[in-house]
Amino acid sequence: MSTEIRQDYFPLKNETDQIINAAIEIHRHLGCGFLEIVYKDAFCIEFDSRRYGFEREKYYPIYYKEVLLSHSFYADFIEFDSIILEVKCKSSLANEDMAQTLNYLKCSNCKVGLILNFGKATLEIKRIVL
Repeated sequence: MSTEIRQDYFPLKNETDQIINAAIEIHRHLGCGFLEIVYKDAFCIEFDSRRYGFEREKYYPIYYKEVLLSHSFYADFIEFDSIILEVKCKSSLANEDMAQTLNYLKCSNCKVGLILNFGKATLEIKRIVL
């Protein structure tokens, strides 16, 4: 039996590992319980210091039957032009958080989403692959 990790099973593994490592560093310094905006600000500093390419609050329109809806969504971060990063600060992640990120993936054409929850003593990490 091979212990090699299949890249098709974990697409963008190196990139998601880099994001998770940045999140661990932020959690180590700030701990849990701040508002999401605090962690988002910290991510900007951490990503800049690591020279990771990212966009914050990237706008995505939503269409229904080829009609542009009046409401859209803003991804917390688009990392490496291919990963949606959603930052949460909750007592626990819910199925709705996973569904939201899955919908974001569909609208953005990104293939991988990370949900990082800073609301607990231990950083909670969820990875969603489309």
